[in-house]
Order: sequence, then C-alpha cells, then structure tokens
Amino acid sequence: MAEQRPLNRVRSELQAGMRFAKCGKCGCMKGTLESLESSLSSFQTEDPSDLAKNIEHWLKQMEPVKYACLGCEYCFPAMAMNLFQQAFPEAVQAQSLDCAFEVREQSWPSVPGEYFACCDGASCPVAVSTLASVELAAKLAAVKPRQLCIVGKTETENIGIDKVIKNIITNPTIRVLLLTGRDPQGHHSGQTFLSLGENGVDERMRVIGSPGRRPMLRNVTSEEVEAFRKQVQVVDMMGCEDEERIVAKLRELSRRFAPSQSGKESGEQNESLQFSTVPVMVIQAQEPTRIEMDRAGYFVIILQPQRGIIIVEHYDYDNRMLRVIEGKDARTVYWTMIENGWVTQLSHAAYLGKELARAELSMEMGFQYVQDGA
Repeated sequence: MAEQRPLNRVRSELQAGMRFAKCGKCGCMKGTLESLESSLSSFQTEDPSDLAKNIEHWLKQMEPVKYACLGCEYCFPAMAMNLFQQAFPEAVQAQSLDCAFEVREQSWPSVPGEYFACCDGASCPVAVSTLASVELAAKLAAVKPRQLCIVGKTETENIGIDKVIKNIITNPTIRVLLLTGRDPQGHHSGQTFLSLGENGVDERMRVIGSPGRRPMLRNVTSEEVEAFRKQVQVVDMMGCEDEERIVAKLRELSRRFAPSQSGKESGEQNESLQFSTVPVMVIQAQEPTRIEMDRAGYFVIILQPQRGIIIVEHYDYDNRMLRVIEGKDARTVYWTMIENGWVTQLSHAAYLGKELARAELSMEMGFQYVQDGA
C-alpha cells in the first residue's frame, strides 16, 4: 500500500499531460512512458500493474514524435519521472542515448554550437557559460579578454551540458568553467553544473542533486564526465551580467590556474580517454518537389497594428470562413492552430510559422506585411 501513493501521483501527472495534444507528440512524454514501462516490469504489486496498463494505453495513443522537447514551463512527464525516481530510485532503468549530436574529431570546438571560441594558446584557461543570458555571451566575446577560451549560453540541463563537457575535455587548456548570467527557470542548467562538479552522475547518467527537470546526460560517457570533473573547477557567478565584473573574475581565475600548473597535467589526464563520437549525416536543403494542400483548409493573415494583434481567418476550399483566430504574437496564434488540429500538414505548419513570424516582425518594425504564397 505504501507504493500506491507515489504511483498515483505519477499516474496523475501523466494523465494530465496526455490531455494535451502537444504532449502526445513530444519526445519527453514518449521517453518517459517507455522508461517507466521498462522499470515497472520488475514490480509485482497490483497498483504498479494498473499503472503499467495505463502506460501501455498511453503509448498506443502517442502520435509520431514531432519535437524532442518544447521547454514547457511545467513539464508533466518530467514531473512524473522525478516523482518515480524519488520514490523508487533502484527501479529506474537507464535510458537510451537518443538525443545525438555531431562530434567533430579534427577541429575545436569539437561540438558545433552557438558559442564564441576565443582561445589563442595556453594563456586562456577559462570557459564561460552565460546560461540563459544569451546576449551576454556575444558581449563578452566582443571584449575578448585574453583569459577567455570559449563563451556561450547553456539553456538546458541535458544536451547543453553534454556539449560543454565534450568541448572542455577536448581542450586541456581549460581549467575553469565560470557560470554567469541567469539560471534558466525550470531547467536550472547552472545549478546542474554545480551539482555535476560536486556529485557527478549516478549509474543512469542522471546528475546527482540537480534540481533540473531532466538532468540526464545522454551523449557523454561516465568516463568523460569524470574527466571533466577532474579537469575543471566550476565557479559560481550566477546572476551576474556585468561585463566588467566578469572580466575581472577572468583575470583572477587565470592567475589562480596558471598554465604551468595545469595545462600539461590535464593534457596527460585526457590523452588516453577514448571520446565517444556520433556519426551524423549532413543533408543539403532543397526546394520542395511538390506541395500538398492541407485538408483542414487555408489561412489568411491580417494585421491590425493599431490594436497590436494578428488576425488569422480560416477557410475551407469552398471559401467558407470556418473561424477567426486573434493573438498578440505569432507563437500564441500558431499554438492555438496546432493544439486544435486546424493544421494537418507539416509543410503547412512550417509555412504558417514563417508567415506569422514575418507578420509579427512587421508590426514591431513598421514595414508593410504581404502574405507570401506557399
């Protein structure tokens, strides 16, 4: 009976999530259901069996995954998994590495991303993560203090941290990871970095003690995590967006971690480590060969800048108006369309996203908006 309460809470979270169309197409939900299905196979009591039946039913309801993670403010599958892991830590099965990214072996940074590499030798031992403060990274790169090796954002507590680990352990110059800027709400990538440095990961590659939603490192090995922890010290300057203070901290850290004391040691440490790589096919974008009409109808986008709203009229192919959608920005309009099933073709959804973004930008910038053809 003691097991029933946490399992009921897990069921409630999943049930609430499955009521949303977006969860039925999300990799977060699918991965959580599959992981729980595997974990529950070892349970013998009646209540887990009932949850297993629920999960089997929900998996059948899932549509093909359209996005790995939407970064929702409240993530139902993440809450469910956290509740389950807290109640039954020994039962959770390791998840597969399905969030692969490209690793380039012959260049550095070894993993491409939205960051600025400034390293010009052994005199730049500090890497900086600006976490959710995206513009701060560009500002620091423009200053280009000589102690700075690489700077960029880290907005997620899983793939984002995976990439930082890969890039740091493939550059023995780096001895410090300095955390600056805003810690992303919900994801807590900054706090996850601190937990990683302090505690490492468990056997499931979950960062021990992280408050993040899904702090599972799927693209690095435990050996790479340990190499990262031995190579660098994680320094907390979260909340600071003052460039002068950050540059002053870079100078201080550079003096503390002089190359003569650290560079050779870290290079020897990682020399024998076999870095895991993921082969990635590069596809060249092409013009569409054919355009399929959306059976749900078509949309006409109209702006009312004086009211600050976007109006979208939905018609069927007999030119009968079905409905009118109003919103203050592109995001709320297209999510309303998607969640109500008023768009059924991926190509149509992509087109509408592009057009709604142009419409919103035209209101912000003051230029005339003319809707493009498909």
